[in-house]
Amino acid sequence: MKEIVERVKTKTKIPVYERSVENVLSAVLASDDIWRIVDLSEEPLPLVVAILESLNELGYVTFEDGVKLTEKGEELVAEYGIGKRYDFTCPHCQGKTVDLQAFADLLEQFREIVKDRPEPLHEFDQAYVTPETTVARVILMHTRGDLENKDIFVLGDDDLTSIALMLSGLPKRIAVLDIDERLTKFIEKAANEIGYEDIEIFTFDLRKPLPDYALHKFDTFITDPPETLEAIRAFVGRGIATLKGPRCAGYFGITRRESSLDKWREIQKLLLNEFNVVITDIIRNFNEYVNWGYAEETRAWKLIPIKKLPEYNWYKSYMFRIETLEGSRGYEDEIPEEDIYNDEESSTT
Repeated sequence: MKEIVERVKTKTKIPVYERSVENVLSAVLASDDIWRIVDLSEEPLPLVVAILESLNELGYVTFEDGVKLTEKGEELVAEYGIGKRYDFTCPHCQGKTVDLQAFADLLEQFREIVKDRPEPLHEFDQAYVTPETTVARVILMHTRGDLENKDIFVLGDDDLTSIALMLSGLPKRIAVLDIDERLTKFIEKAANEIGYEDIEIFTFDLRKPLPDYALHKFDTFITDPPETLEAIRAFVGRGIATLKGPRCAGYFGITRRESSLDKWREIQKLLLNEFNVVITDIIRNFNEYVNWGYAEETRAWKLIPIKKLPEYNWYKSYMFRIETLEGSRGYEDEIPEEDIYNDEESSTT
């Protein structure tokens, strides 16, 4: 195992452990689909590829018609007692911890309204979640007391969460901003069709400091940041800056597909030490993303050894909920004009 780890270290700067290799081998035992292996292993895609390439070079796996263990690979997993990775996610809630049937009518309305939504753009690192995920977010916020008669701010809205919030009729006020004018115009059109008037819609680049109208005036924010530390500082930090004060809430997703546990530690340091907020919830694989139409333009496509488009929604993220306390603070400075979307662990950009 040490030989495998040392070889992987020559291929990537992402931290690698024996457990990382075990996770990938366990996923290979469960599936020969490269995307499913990334999904089940819960390691960053570039690291999974580096591990698989090392295993292939050392004769433990082949890439013929999928990823498969060789006889030597089967001996390795037997020696280390590595078992097949199972997925026993609750079939009713799909691991989201909320009952979608409680908002079944809203889900149907939402599906109808967003069926002609703008397609995601690579230049903005866009990807949207399933309609079920968007509505589950609304339900989750409602169950935590963060929605009814609250002022809600949506920072970046590929997922059109603002439309689901409008349909719920629960918030007192909604504000939504996005850099993509196609999305803000679509949301404005939906608001007119729904007849929802208590919404403010802005086309805005979050790398710029938020204007005064957005600062310290909201009870709850939701965002879905790219996963470099700078992007999380920009999106989540801006979100915290919109909140009125202590005991307000924020929601955002963080993956394991593009963020190692080492990066998670840095993200949590950012939340706890720089922003001085508390993490109240982390819900595994809450957010399920629809496969975006530009997969062959991404770094993931360049990296994977088997050029096969994903056939199911492999990209998921954990839902984080945070609360502010006395002394919590957001991020209000301008973000330098640099690439905040990419780091060593990125793969969908």
